[in-house]
Amino acid sequence: MTESLKTEPQIKETEERKPLTKKEIAADHPTWCPGCGDFSVLSIYYKLIQKRNIHHEKVTTVAGIGCSSRFPYFVQAHGAHYIHGRALSFASGVSLSRPDLHVFAFGGDGDAYSIGGNHFIHTARKNVKMTYVVMDNFVYGLTKKQTSPTSPIGYKSKTDLWGAFDKPTNPMKLAIAAGATFVARTSHSNPKHLLEMMNLAMDHDGFGYIECLSECTEFYKGAFDASNPRKGGEYPLVPEDHDVTDESAAYELSGEDFPGRFGLFYQVQRPTKNALEARVSDDAKAKFEGKQDWEILQTNFNRMK
Repeated sequence: MTESLKTEPQIKETEERKPLTKKEIAADHPTWCPGCGDFSVLSIYYKLIQKRNIHHEKVTTVAGIGCSSRFPYFVQAHGAHYIHGRALSFASGVSLSRPDLHVFAFGGDGDAYSIGGNHFIHTARKNVKMTYVVMDNFVYGLTKKQTSPTSPIGYKSKTDLWGAFDKPTNPMKLAIAAGATFVARTSHSNPKHLLEMMNLAMDHDGFGYIECLSECTEFYKGAFDASNPRKGGEYPLVPEDHDVTDESAAYELSGEDFPGRFGLFYQVQRPTKNALEARVSDDAKAKFEGKQDWEILQTNFNRMK
């Protein structure tokens, strides 16, 4: 190691630092279509980083493939634009190896529930500590209007000219059944509520999942008008008397007809994969505490005899 690397100044955790400005957080200029709901989500992500006083070296943005998955390009921080459907596997590795980072993963309905559906289920059940925001627009937008896992019955696309007839996935039910310990629902059209949900998810010690309706104005304009009061719709919140620890109640609430409910559906605490793996690692290290490298090697060689 060179002398310059040895003497590189380190930022002290106790050092008072000013929150980042939006200009310091923003990177490349977003390339979404005018009116895309993803602009709202990105703006709230900037605001979250500012309000929580998170700095560049303490946040990681991971995404897969799709319109929404371009997030890492637009945030000045650690990030990875990973392969289609595998964002959560990469984010899991970051979370497990760097517990000091705030890990955020972003995706769309295709990346999360179709090609990435398997990773979504297993990351949820393993309870890997991260925040996962899925911008669901009920259509494949990047590839120009194909039916997605959440497209409603009757939606006409390039892959279903006659109208979709496959039953759409219910992401909330899927997340709850898979074992996610934090499940919330919001919309790009309600930025204040979106910020509230992202704050709650970030504070959650475990896998924090947020289903966020995000309109694709190019290929499914008006898809979420029924959930937007400014367009004559309603934005019904989760009832105040709802018990967020009641899995059955959360599952039942998830089955309401569109627009459904918005807010925190389910939240429980159970050991994270991060904590469980750290315990295994610590137990393994304890067996060799105080021993020299050659002694550890010798112990392993002896076991092979």
